[in-house]
Amino acid sequence: MEPLKEMFNRAFYRHFAGVFADADKKFNATAFLQDVTENLESRELNARLRHTSLMLGKHLPQSFSKATDVLFRAAPSLKTGYTAMVLPDFVALYGKAHFDRSMEALKYFTTLGSAEFAIREFLKEDFNRTLQTMHQWAKDDDHHVRRLASEGSRPRLPWSFKLDAVIKDPSLTRGILESLKADESLYVRKSVANHLNDISKDNSHYMLQLVKGWDADHPHTGWIIKHASRTLIKKGDKDSLSVFNFEKNVKVSLDKFKLSQSSIQLGDTMEFAFQLTSEKSTPQKLVIDYVVHYPKSSGERSQKVFKLKEAVLPPGETIRFSKKQQFKDMTTRKHYAGKHIIAIQVNGKILAEKTFELKI
Repeated sequence: MEPLKEMFNRAFYRHFAGVFADADKKFNATAFLQDVTENLESRELNARLRHTSLMLGKHLPQSFSKATDVLFRAAPSLKTGYTAMVLPDFVALYGKAHFDRSMEALKYFTTLGSAEFAIREFLKEDFNRTLQTMHQWAKDDDHHVRRLASEGSRPRLPWSFKLDAVIKDPSLTRGILESLKADESLYVRKSVANHLNDISKDNSHYMLQLVKGWDADHPHTGWIIKHASRTLIKKGDKDSLSVFNFEKNVKVSLDKFKLSQSSIQLGDTMEFAFQLTSEKSTPQKLVIDYVVHYPKSSGERSQKVFKLKEAVLPPGETIRFSKKQQFKDMTTRKHYAGKHIIAIQVNGKILAEKTFELKI
């Protein structure tokens, strides 16, 4: 599989330089191509993106207004997606002294490649003014722009810095979330749910009180509330469990919990099975997860909760489960040899666990 950084390869840059040469007759495509591809192989994905922005800054007009005029002309001929994030990255680098023009540019460029990281640079520079603009964007006709309002103001956006002001006072983004709580776009709804999930990590009471005032019977809103509560539900938070009528006083027995092997090699699959039997005289609404504890290079452990099933367990009945989990290195997780744990969790409570060895 080709590394992600190869999105910015020499073929990409040849096309990119040609697009900018067409957009600006004074743009020296040859010189730009030489500069942007110098030491290319030594740069990883994000470093290539940033270096592209810097080289545009070198070869475009030094006037920010004129430079963004070229970006606007070039944009329709560029490939959409991750590589198009060069455009908002350029704005974040060079546009802080040109607020109105930068907001205009980010509003357009986010429709080609998300501007969620770029807008945070403006939140850092002028929080109140930028957030006011994002409240307006939450009512925009374009779902990309509405999504930027939510995603860009997330308290804990992955791969970016935290917004301490929102962590301290989550009501600052309430107007954005209220505007988007029943959005017709799944792209937007996912962002709203993730924004709320971020809030729940620091201000769970506030988040739950907010969504309790929403219409959970609306299919779009209900989906957002459920997805936003996932971290709290996995932790067994009683208030979040009550929002969805999950059983707070679980009474089940867990039996026949088995792992298929006592040790596996990296890349292999571990299969496990177990059964749950009700020990209560009334039906129990359950969320059943499994938790994998991974050793880290430091010797400490990290854990990840995986969703298994939601079920209503009638009195005296038994439900059986089996699951296969592959253990292989990914871009988001590197495995280390040693003792691993698989634990079964019901409504946030660990009921049983077993260990196995991973060999590398």
